Amino acid sequence: MTAIGKACEGVAIGRAHLYVCIRCGTSFPFDVHIDSRGCPHCFADAASNLQVISTDDTRLPGGDTPSLWRYADRLPCEIEKAISLGEGLTPLLRADQLGQEFGLDQLYIKDEGRNPTWSHKDRFSTVAVSMARLSGARVVATASSGNAGASLAAYAAKGGLDCVVVTFAGIGTPMLAQVRKYGATVLTLANKADRWPLLQKASQELGWFVTSPFHEPVVGSHPAGIAGYKTIAYELVAQLGGIAPDWCALPVCYGDALVGLWQGFAELLKAGEISALPRFVAAEVHGSLGATLKVDSDVIVEAPAKFETLAVSIGAKRSTYQALAALRASNGVAVSVDNNHLIALQEELARREGILAELASVTPLSAIASLKQRGIIARENKVVAIVTASGLKDLDRSAEAAAADPKPFVSVHDAMAWLESLYRRNHFENPV
Repeated sequence: MTAIGKACEGVAIGRAHLYVCIRCGTSFPFDVHIDSRGCPHCFADAASNLQVISTDDTRLPGGDTPSLWRYADRLPCEIEKAISLGEGLTPLLRADQLGQEFGLDQLYIKDEGRNPTWSHKDRFSTVAVSMARLSGARVVATASSGNAGASLAAYAAKGGLDCVVVTFAGIGTPMLAQVRKYGATVLTLANKADRWPLLQKASQELGWFVTSPFHEPVVGSHPAGIAGYKTIAYELVAQLGGIAPDWCALPVCYGDALVGLWQGFAELLKAGEISALPRFVAAEVHGSLGATLKVDSDVIVEAPAKFETLAVSIGAKRSTYQALAALRASNGVAVSVDNNHLIALQEELARREGILAELASVTPLSAIASLKQRGIIARENKVVAIVTASGLKDLDRSAEAAAADPKPFVSVHDAMAWLESLYRRNHFENPV
């Protein structure tokens, strides 16, 4: 991650904030230079990300601004200087039909696909790009497999900044098309590992504001942007009538959204807005967090990649300390999700609840179903699945490979005959 750095000295950035290490608790002034190694005190031992902490303990705000910037007093930028596209305030929807199938009385979907670029990354980008412009940066950049790049490109365009998205071969065509439509430069590297040294050089030598990690072991993305994810927690509590859910499940790779959500709920508890904290479910692919939770260690396990996942955006073999810390603090669990039935579950969510979700966004539902079957989640629990992106993002992966346009009917008579046969066979119910 790049820094706000000394370029921010003297710049008004809203209420007083500090960077605080997630692991050791050391605090740093907000104009300190930070880089992709995270906490300067921890990187030589066990790499850890920083988080943005407000030094103002006043009651959490909730104005009438029609975006997540109604919570600007808890974000590291004044609302007047924010780069916004109307992000946040996404709906929380009861999933009664799917809940009945899972054996849950209260299953909810937080549909982050309703954000401006159709993913939860907009909560990150609105804050990160706002801070980049305040720092005097002219170029923002990220290593991305799709959603982060598209989101950053959109907000850079709104803020009048250039954007570079560094990616690798095999990324879905709809994703890259979206990035390019916003005017960003797409740089594809043959070797996926080359993205990080390239971004590190660009940060150090060209002064780019890099929002993604570019150092291994990964600590997470820029903490200023991660603060934007806190607003999901604020919205959930407001939408649930002032209480937190019992469980909150989301797709997890490096844990940026997980950490932001946890911090948001912790702030609500501290402010007396809620009386209890939720438990988190990390839906992952290869099992890094699950393996690490089984041992008493801060060293994140690198799990072998035994298959090529359809959920590309969460396909990392090694997670982060920040994700581990949030799971442990919430008494949470990690569930590995493979490709089996993933497309079927995506289609079931669409057909039963009217929500078309990206394949990675369906993994929390798979994890929830597994935990309910194992008796870890109870029928009466209030459970929220964070659907992080729209299914329009990866239709090239989720649509049937051999799908072809159906043969057209040559007459109304033939079409009606086919419909009558189909619906009679299905007792006049939906034939799908």
